Amino acid sequence: MGRLDGKVAIVTGASGGIGRAATIMFGKEGARVVAASRNASAGEETAEMVRAAGGEAIFAKTDVSVTTDVKNMITQTMDTYGRLDILYNNAAIIHDPALMADISQEDWDRVMAVNLMGTWLTMKYAIPEMLKSGGGSIINTTSLAAHRGVYKQSVYSATKGGIIALSQAAAVEYGPEGIRINCISPGPIKTPMLIGFYGDEGVKRLAELAPRRNIGDMDEVARLAVFLASDESTHIIGQTILADGGHSIESHIY
Repeated sequence: MGRLDGKVAIVTGASGGIGRAATIMFGKEGARVVAASRNASAGEETAEMVRAAGGEAIFAKTDVSVTTDVKNMITQTMDTYGRLDILYNNAAIIHDPALMADISQEDWDRVMAVNLMGTWLTMKYAIPEMLKSGGGSIINTTSLAAHRGVYKQSVYSATKGGIIALSQAAAVEYGPEGIRINCISPGPIKTPMLIGFYGDEGVKRLAELAPRRNIGDMDEVARLAVFLASDESTHIIGQTILADGGHSIESHIY
């Protein structure tokens, strides 16, 4: 028996990183999964990895900042599986490192569109289908950057803080209807995005600053997502859980 048996899940940003890890783990736990990504080849590969592990999955080509793409993702899910129980929002981008005054409006619009508006759009069109199924679980990915200032990533930080506020408001609105909405705020996790931003040496330095003295693994976050998606977490609503290896609790002043 899997912890997600009988449930249908959409995972955005499923082409790599935490999104891919969670898609595979959801499939292993019995969910029928829609791997959503704007990267067709990598997204198809993720879906195939689920099937190779004995699970059931399809791919939906989706840019979460494009309304028609999101609508099509939901339609494809309903046409294939007939219901929707879980939405795990992972799609996100960062901007080139820059001080706030030097960030272009184009970068602001681009990052806001994918990270914040994309989270809103997917919830907007997923929620009506979840209501038809009697409820569900939405998990939105934020970041430690929503809780701490990140040098030269002010727009990214703003989107992640906005996701927390958006999620709490939606949790209040739809909790009575049986939809639980929560956030996971990962700290440094060994993903292609993190390595691309900090480089190998930078990642090593981040590890040295954490109480565990290492960087988190993608599967560690995926396991938390499985818990929030499952019926084991029915009393957890509107919360933001930091999966950061203790980065947020250790001071480096002294």
